[in-house]
Amino acid sequence: MGMFDPIKGFGVTFGMMFKKVATEEYPEAGAPAAPRYHGRHQLNRHPDGLEKCVGCELCAWACPADAIFVEGGDNTEEARFSPGERYGADYQINYLRCIGCGLCVEACPTRSLTMINFYELADDDRQRLIYTKEDLLAPLLPGMEQPPHPMRLGENEQDYYVNGPELARKPAESKEPVQ
Repeated sequence: MGMFDPIKGFGVTFGMMFKKVATEEYPEAGAPAAPRYHGRHQLNRHPDGLEKCVGCELCAWACPADAIFVEGGDNTEEARFSPGERYGADYQINYLRCIGCGLCVEACPTRSLTMINFYELADDDRQRLIYTKEDLLAPLLPGMEQPPHPMRLGENEQDYYVNGPELARKPAESKEPVQ
């Protein structure tokens, strides 16, 4: 250690005293997350408002932390929540256990479960950190109808998953399958 090393250290401190402080006022003005950040989960919908989740429980099986609970229910013609035979009747994610690995998203065969860039998941009440299906469902966009309702994008499940994007762009009066 040299004789002038303490003076060099004080010089760095003295130089920083006159620089502008970069402080973020976090709770009042939150910083936007990076566009590709994966935070909270979301259950997506088809363009007509039906849920994409078919209650297959693959996300729960893939979760290494056992944070997801899914219970499937059967669709009927009077009460249809998804285009398939089944739908996710009860869906819960326990964020006290979730490790944010994304394996549940990769396991989902219908691309129903995705992760959005919402990052404020801390809470002081344990019960509010168990998100239910109502908390996780994507909001209804213009042109969507709240389920249960009949299928609007085709006659069967294949129309939704194979021709779904093309049928969503077509006018409402023509519902022929796209070749």
